[in-house]
Amino acid sequence: MKSRLILALTTTALTLGVTACNSTGGGNPLTAPSPTTAAGGAGTVVVGSANFPENVLLASIYSQALQAKGLKVQEKFNIGSREVLFGQVQSGNLTVLSEYNGALLAYLDPKATAATESDVNTALAKALPASLRILNSSAAQEKDSLTVSRSTADRYHLTSITDLAAVAGQFTVGGQPEFESRRKQQFKDVYGLRFKDWKPTSDTTANAISDGTIQVGNVFTTDPRIVQLDLVPLADPKNIFGAQNITPLVNKAEANPTVTNTLNTVSAKLDTAQLVTLMKRVSIDKDDPSTVARKWLKSVGLA
Repeated sequence: MKSRLILALTTTALTLGVTACNSTGGGNPLTAPSPTTAAGGAGTVVVGSANFPENVLLASIYSQALQAKGLKVQEKFNIGSREVLFGQVQSGNLTVLSEYNGALLAYLDPKATAATESDVNTALAKALPASLRILNSSAAQEKDSLTVSRSTADRYHLTSITDLAAVAGQFTVGGQPEFESRRKQQFKDVYGLRFKDWKPTSDTTANAISDGTIQVGNVFTTDPRIVQLDLVPLADPKNIFGAQNITPLVNKAEANPTVTNTLNTVSAKLDTAQLVTLMKRVSIDKDDPSTVARKWLKSVGLA
């Protein structure tokens, strides 16, 4: 998939066989259908997911929200990568999938340059096959960010990447090994940032910010360590990191108005701060995704 979404969606999502679509309640809580899951057939909404925890959580939110509206739902979670999932939605084997709009656009059109939510969704509407459509995007995004510790944010009054220009020369920035080659010139051109040093930190970036090894790092916005370590992702007003809004992808023929309205309501309730808190419960606290989904839906009046 593309950035970690791009990394998280591609790297974590292995292309499993289509037979992996049919989860049948083994011992893994991420693959077991909920007790209210229907067996399939006419009138059944089939909710799919990629095989990484965040997408399973989002699929469980969709599934339980739809069930709360009295719809029959079948869960096909942990299917695999976008290459498998997209074809399943297009064929009608899946009714709905939680997607990331920027990553989906890059999959359909690798040359696309749209960066804002509005531009990405406009481009997607043109790029999607006639059998598919996206519904309303949520405010929640799983995207790259430049992130600092709470103490650094407070000391230097940092809320936006723009604020870094005056102090970047004092800071070491970290991220994936390729982060410097991909972003160094772009940061200079767009935000006027000239960091003191660049340090490869890979998956330890959040911890490196927390312990002071680096002062700024490339952390993905739904990384649960943001909550655990009290980090502050900085706003990106010039959209150097393209939009990656959580967005339902549906098969038009299979998604009736109740499905559409329900999922649009879910999108209207979900933002990044809530999603990162939910992901802490799943990835760090090890709570069951279906339980986390049910509690959130109740908290926002959707179950």
